[in-house]
Amino acid sequence: KAANKPKHISWRIFMHFLGFLDELKSNWVFRESPQRIKQAFHLLIASACLALLPSLLIAHEIRPAIATFAMQPNGDYSITVSLNLEAILSGIGAEHEDTDDSPNAERYNTLRGLTPNDLRSAFQPFETEFLEGVALRFGDNIAQSPQIGKLTIPEIGDLELARISELVLTGVVPYGAETFIWQWEEAFGSSVIRVLPQGEGEGVSFWLQNGNPSEPISLAGVDQRTRWEQFLDYIIIGFEHIVPKGLDHILFVIGIFLLSTRWKPLLTQVTAFTIAHSITLGLSIYGIVQLPSNIVEPLIAASIVYVGIENLFTQKLQKWRAAVVFAFGLLHGLGFASVLFEIGLPRDAFLEGLLAFNIGVELGQLAVIAVAFVLVGFWGKNQQWYRSWVIVPGSLVVSVVGGWWFLERTVLAS
Repeated sequence: KAANKPKHISWRIFMHFLGFLDELKSNWVFRESPQRIKQAFHLLIASACLALLPSLLIAHEIRPAIATFAMQPNGDYSITVSLNLEAILSGIGAEHEDTDDSPNAERYNTLRGLTPNDLRSAFQPFETEFLEGVALRFGDNIAQSPQIGKLTIPEIGDLELARISELVLTGVVPYGAETFIWQWEEAFGSSVIRVLPQGEGEGVSFWLQNGNPSEPISLAGVDQRTRWEQFLDYIIIGFEHIVPKGLDHILFVIGIFLLSTRWKPLLTQVTAFTIAHSITLGLSIYGIVQLPSNIVEPLIAASIVYVGIENLFTQKLQKWRAAVVFAFGLLHGLGFASVLFEIGLPRDAFLEGLLAFNIGVELGQLAVIAVAFVLVGFWGKNQQWYRSWVIVPGSLVVSVVGGWWFLERTVLAS
């Protein structure tokens, strides 16, 4: 981890957690197992943990840039972009889930430690290249280069958290133009373009990836997509929030999968999870139920730990499992809400958008289960070795990863 955290303390805490799981395993799981299985088990867990640790550190998670387009009464426009300026200056794009995964992590961490004035000075030589990565085309393909206006950079704050700066772009809308196309350089990561309505309405928003240009967007903030196109867009957003971006949700689903490879109980649990997170997601979007991320994220990590440890203590699927999964789904729904807060849901198609997003999430979860089933479930179901060689080590890895995330989001985040 590149930020100034006491690594020896975090490693000591993590090793205590591993020791707890090892004692749990020794005293219960393998009491009757041959010594060679224990040795192989130790090797498997150690290898899995070492392989996973580099990818667990997600405090510098890459988030999409949020660009908000607004028309001014005099015919000018402004685009307020909320972005991770350090990631862009470091050349860290959407191909990385976290800045620490990039070979440019050292550069990022150096920039992350700069004061606002120093970071502003570091950005100035990059301004021309940045503007070349922002493409606006109005009406009949009239290119328009925006100008950089105000740049607001927060204080350094917690080095373990991404710093979100705010950059204002300005320009003049060509006469007679009614639509525009937005394109954000692929090297800058993904982006969400939002257009504020002129007058009444909710405006419109689009999530763009891989440097792809948007469809023509109404300057009035009117969504020109059909209901079916909107529906498909939100299915894709929901799916991609699980695969490949929802690592914590993937791990929770794997924890559910491990204990039973039969499709009926799996679908029951996954459906309970989906219904639950749909409830809290909808309530959160409406502002009825909201919790800060520093509470939600540790609880999500704790749910992963619980599922993994329960797999160790339970020989078969218990009746209460679906209820437990439902309860944890309520937590995960609050986590999903952050994505839709960034992208937005059309007010006139709120239920359709919410339904489509959840269908995408469900499809993503089923995809995770299908892959896990092909890799281990198909070969190991009804086999005596399945518990010793799949459920136990897999659940321990799930617990270890969830435990590390919990520490990162609580003890190590302070």
